Amino acid sequence: MTVYRIALTGAAGSLAADIIPGLLARGHTIVGIDQRAPRDTFGCEFVSCPVNDRAALLEAMRECDAVIHLAGIPLEADWADILHANIDGTEAVLHTAEQLGIQRVVLASSIHATGYVSVPTDGTLVPDDVRVRPNTFYGVSKAAVEALGSLYHDRFGLDVICLRIASRFAEPTGERTLSTWLSPADAVRLFDACLQTSHPGFRTIWGVSANTRGYLSAEGGAAIGFRAEDDAERFAEAMFTAGDTDPSLLASDWDRAYIGGVFSSSHPPLFTG
Repeated sequence: MTVYRIALTGAAGSLAADIIPGLLARGHTIVGIDQRAPRDTFGCEFVSCPVNDRAALLEAMRECDAVIHLAGIPLEADWADILHANIDGTEAVLHTAEQLGIQRVVLASSIHATGYVSVPTDGTLVPDDVRVRPNTFYGVSKAAVEALGSLYHDRFGLDVICLRIASRFAEPTGERTLSTWLSPADAVRLFDACLQTSHPGFRTIWGVSANTRGYLSAEGGAAIGFRAEDDAERFAEAMFTAGDTDPSLLASDWDRAYIGGVFSSSHPPLFTG
């Protein structure tokens, strides 16, 4: 197993908190990068640095040999804010990686880059590389993240894996997420697989667990050695029981129509942080 010194942006976020302990347990060293201090550094080196501060990024990422880029606004927001944080920020990280000769980059994309793809009703699975159909400005930014990753692979030779993360929570939060859940433990397995696979080139891969009700393909993950172990089905009975008194847990018409669920409506959830 190859161990890396990883520059991990968005180190104060919830996804970072899910995966950092597991990556450390696998022997990796992590330099956490964020403009705000994390609640827990897990003993990692931490650098206070806005993702668009290229000079500070250059110093923070120096001597790292892989990048996991999680920084950005995680829900719908004003276009100017999305552009600055998610698109310009990703280009800054990729540019810095190329300057420093860092060859392995893992980018956090999202199911919302393809949110207007229809939920399959015939038993087929949505492929990892289904074309982008963003359902929000946030989704557009994640499509741009993927496009930037593709450019930096083709022009500069970086190995870039874009993870189309579906629904990453401690537990499923509603009926839709019984199909789209990515458990924290599987998230660790997925990110580590991205680091371990040899010469991945550029690719998009679903970030999803092995859910009984799943409709997202596992082929991309399998191709890099990712084997999900968790299944949201163990939460299903309790969820449907709770749904008798809390209908908000049950699938909406948007959830049944599009893989992006209610984010595909005219009133997607907004970022308030």
